[in-house]
Amino acid sequence: MAEFEPKKLALIRIWQIFKEHSDYDHPLTQEDIARRLENDYGIVIERKAISRNISLLKEAGVEIESRRAGSYLDYRDFEDAELHMLIDGVLSSKHITAKHSKDLIDRLCALSNKYFKSSVKHIYSVNDWSKTDNQALFYNIELIDAAIEEGKQLHYDYNKYGADKKLHKTSHQYVSPYQMILHNQRYYLMAYSEYWGNMVFHRLDHITNMTVTDKKITPLKNVKGYENGINYKELASNMPYMYTDRQERIDFIADAGIIDQIVDWFGTEARIMKTDDGNKVRVSIKASPNAMEYWALQYINHVEIISPKSLRTRIKDVLENGLKKYK
Repeated sequence: MAEFEPKKLALIRIWQIFKEHSDYDHPLTQEDIARRLENDYGIVIERKAISRNISLLKEAGVEIESRRAGSYLDYRDFEDAELHMLIDGVLSSKHITAKHSKDLIDRLCALSNKYFKSSVKHIYSVNDWSKTDNQALFYNIELIDAAIEEGKQLHYDYNKYGADKKLHKTSHQYVSPYQMILHNQRYYLMAYSEYWGNMVFHRLDHITNMTVTDKKITPLKNVKGYENGINYKELASNMPYMYTDRQERIDFIADAGIIDQIVDWFGTEARIMKTDDGNKVRVSIKASPNAMEYWALQYINHVEIISPKSLRTRIKDVLENGLKKYK
């Protein structure tokens, strides 16, 4: 039995019992509530007092429904289906560490009742998902927010994975931060490299040792190509792999069967035209050539780059070099 609590707390405890132990399929009788009050909180009160407290909760706006089988909490901030979606989002977010994912999922589960938590079986498989091991991610987000708000430059180490599957420093960066972008389940920092003089997109989970400096940022309007600000819709569709080379007009022929994938990657802004061959379409987009090289190779059996010629030649060279390795 729990330690004794004053009966004055009964109202709060009854509300907590409804939150944690009731829903439409699991109504509580007054006997159920009395038993939980005594076992969990050491509070012993009469049934009339329970009924009175339930009425007070209803008068206060708590949506408690009563029927012959008992009473239950009818409204929650999130429906169970919505919580499932949020939990799936946490699980699939590769930029959140396994430990932080578990903490977030536990807090989301606390917004429902015990029956919901027992139904979310996959929360225990969080370690099986591909997760970052960079514990500094959320601290970095706070620093980036502060730097953007104050208009200050950032200073940090940028890392890449080695053969030991650990992050290793590859460069030291001084940047003017403008925005954080969630793309393909990864967070990127969109910033102007003060050293290279161009826009960069750095994965947040690859950043360590970040500090906010006293130096003012380079205004976005002074960055070539961004004089009129950031077009987020165009940015997302034109840079599928967050490469930083200048965007160009790119035309390609594709199998009609992958139009869904084309729209998924490049959005509805992509120009898709029918051809004489009913099984093919011609597509025109504006994108990073480096990103398109990678994308076209991924869909090599379904895509043929038409222009620019330089990109077509690069892909041809990559394929020829790759073929030599398998001879």
